[in-house]
Amino acid sequence: EMTSSVSKGCFVFKPSAKKRRKTPTVEDYFTRGCEDTENSKLRFRNCQTLWEKMNADTETTISLNRKILDSLLAFIRKSVSTFQRGTDDWVSRMRAHEIPTAALVLGVNVPDHDMTFQCLSDQLQQSVTPFVVSVQATECAGQSSLNHMLQRVLERLMGTSVSVDNEEEPEQCSTNVNQKRVHCSLITLCNWYKTVTKVCSYCKEVRTIMMLLCTTVKCIDVDLTISASKLRAFVITNHLPLMFVFGIATSPSTIQHMLPHSVSSLLGIELFQSLSCTQHLASVIDKVILTSQFPFKPNGKVLQVLVSIFLYHDFSVRNFIKGLQLALLEHFHSQPLSVLCCKKEAALVHATELSHRDVERLQQLPSFMRYVEEQGPQEQVELLTSVDHVKEVCQKLLKDLCKYHKNYYTTLRCLHILTASLPKYPLGKQIRELHISCLEKNVWENDEYACAMQLLRMMAKDELTSALQKCAEILKSGKTKKMRAALLQLDNLLSKFDQPDLVENAAGEDLTSPGEGLQKKTDLFQLQKTLLEMKKSRRTKKMSQFEILRDQALEFIDSLVRSHLAPPESQPLYEVCYYSSSAVLRRHLNATPRTSIQTALSNPYHYLKVNYLRAEDGTVSNAAPDICIVYKLHLECGRLINLYDWLEAYATVVSAAEGKDPDSVDFGKVDELKHARFIQAVSELEFLGFIKSTKQKTDHVSRLTWGGC
Repeated sequence: EMTSSVSKGCFVFKPSAKKRRKTPTVEDYFTRGCEDTENSKLRFRNCQTLWEKMNADTETTISLNRKILDSLLAFIRKSVSTFQRGTDDWVSRMRAHEIPTAALVLGVNVPDHDMTFQCLSDQLQQSVTPFVVSVQATECAGQSSLNHMLQRVLERLMGTSVSVDNEEEPEQCSTNVNQKRVHCSLITLCNWYKTVTKVCSYCKEVRTIMMLLCTTVKCIDVDLTISASKLRAFVITNHLPLMFVFGIATSPSTIQHMLPHSVSSLLGIELFQSLSCTQHLASVIDKVILTSQFPFKPNGKVLQVLVSIFLYHDFSVRNFIKGLQLALLEHFHSQPLSVLCCKKEAALVHATELSHRDVERLQQLPSFMRYVEEQGPQEQVELLTSVDHVKEVCQKLLKDLCKYHKNYYTTLRCLHILTASLPKYPLGKQIRELHISCLEKNVWENDEYACAMQLLRMMAKDELTSALQKCAEILKSGKTKKMRAALLQLDNLLSKFDQPDLVENAAGEDLTSPGEGLQKKTDLFQLQKTLLEMKKSRRTKKMSQFEILRDQALEFIDSLVRSHLAPPESQPLYEVCYYSSSAVLRRHLNATPRTSIQTALSNPYHYLKVNYLRAEDGTVSNAAPDICIVYKLHLECGRLINLYDWLEAYATVVSAAEGKDPDSVDFGKVDELKHARFIQAVSELEFLGFIKSTKQKTDHVSRLTWGGC
């Protein structure tokens, strides 16, 4: 008998190294979708280099203020020395029974708290003690047991994973450390600490201190969300040389409110106040925006979006920097000519290497077109036909743009020094407000600028000369010829102010009271005539020497402002350095969930990208999700919606999607499945806040949104 067999097998073919899929890099993501792929890699490198420099300058400003950090470290070192040496006097002995506690008030800039405490933790580990534990309030909040708090402490001290068995008693919860079964308790913590300090020679020197950092993540009166019962175990069981650093978002009295007296009385609390988030923001803007060191600049609308998100949403300097990074990335990704947005020397080199397509883009820039219109006929022909001539002019314009930035920021600081202390701050209290005003339009055309000039004319001699001397110090940092010439002119004016014979009132000036002639009764015509005569005499009176010098100084400031504080749109090639797509930035950073929900419900194809959901003229496909159909139908109703009529309309649309004749549908017997789907869709719509139940009519719901929403 013939038999046959078939062998079956599974064979593995390993792909060759050449065919393996390459993991895309950050540069690949950047170059993908760029308008001009020729210089996309160069733009990416410029973007990366520029951001690294900007980020390096901002890292020091968003961490703990150096002065606050130094004072906090000094307090901790002093407490360490108290633990280590013997206590002889009565005060020291009493303090020895207290746990040193630093209360660090950070403000409500919640997203920056983690970074702040990470910086502090690193400093403590490097200079004070290796036993530093940072515990988040969310990790120990609520009804979690003490073991969960101990779990976090033990994990971060021992460097191992700690498991907590909720079914066991607190003293019976165990963990596996170095393959040994140990109890997850305070006794375990004490025994481990004693063992480590005996074995490690370095730990013997610092064995008298152990840190527990409790950071805040909320900005209401429950900042210290670690409950009193959990913290009491650490405080009362004082077998370890503990020290606490509490992060507080609102008020230092939170500690007394959240902890009972039996616990708070054992804490020796010292308060440390960090800089406000607005001061941190001012430092960041001063370092990365109000400087000519970095060529990239956000325009007025973009900067206003970033500042508005900071002031009205999160108070986070870190998020502000992330938004600035996004603007930088969008600028280099969307603007092919951003290859020129770099240091002046590199930009001049890149200008000579522009391709023919880049030269065409340069000629199409609105600012360059305005520049061409201002030139003579022969020059216009050269700028529109000669590529080499355009490159030469481009280098000249880039140099002028660099000089413009140097003169602009120097003049901006001078104007801010003069106006920041004026009553009601007509040009803004912060320099960023003045900067945004200057970016939007000619600042000297604002009514606020005229008001500021009027107030400056009312300043006393000492105040005015002090402000002008500060302006002179600022002008000294200016490295352009125009700033040096302005400094010489200002020094000349200041020398005249210092003359000893300068008096504020001219000799022989009429010092009679302005209302002296108005004391007697008179009619309206006579009063008007007297006021006109007083006004005329005031105009023609002789000015004092101080008033003459004051007007000269203000004319000098005004000429400086008009010469150097013109908006960047007035400069050719400003598009190379300025990012102006505020709508794109707002869409990425400022979330609008209601708009997104309405878009998804009215046009599901926008997100799902399924062809059968594509619809025109604002309609919704009958094959759309149930909630989209119900939402579209509810837009056709009034203030009160009849649920039965709504169900009939829904059944008609769904039946048409199933291929049935809507006229043949028996609305008295709607399919149970359709009925359940309708009820679920209405419930989801109510959950989203578009409708609500009402008692005005039976089987009706009330509509909550209007205007096509």
